[in-house]
Amino acid sequence: MSITRRDLSFLLPALAATLPADAATSGLGATVFRYEDLPVKPNGQNKGRAVFDTTTHSGFAVELHMTELGSGQAPHAPHSHVHEEVLLLRRGILDATFGGKTARLTAGSVIYMESNMEHGWRNPGTEPAEYFVIALGKGKA
Repeated sequence: MSITRRDLSFLLPALAATLPADAATSGLGATVFRYEDLPVKPNGQNKGRAVFDTTTHSGFAVELHMTELGSGQAPHAPHSHVHEEVLLLRRGILDATFGGKTARLTAGSVIYMESNMEHGWRNPGTEPAEYFVIALGKGKA
């Protein structure tokens, strides 16, 4: 199944619509997260930036973080978890492995990882790769 960027724009509201009517009504309000204000967590050649970890107005869990991955680096070993993830590659290249296959991602590429699917990625390039990960739902790793 191929998921387009347009499909992704409909993903969050569609997922939130499946929640029960009595779901929590608290969550993150409209907020700006300036890149230069985000604390940087170095890890060797890699740099992480936690943006938010919250719920939507209907109680749907959503978390966003950014990573700058050094040349030849992987953020961690391949893994799986209950929540879904969307990775958006801002710059560089990544080799992403998911569901037993590997795909080369280039700047602007998006990948969707379904629940419980083993996945991982590595930067095969000579320059850093920078990407965003949006975790959808509960059961974070």
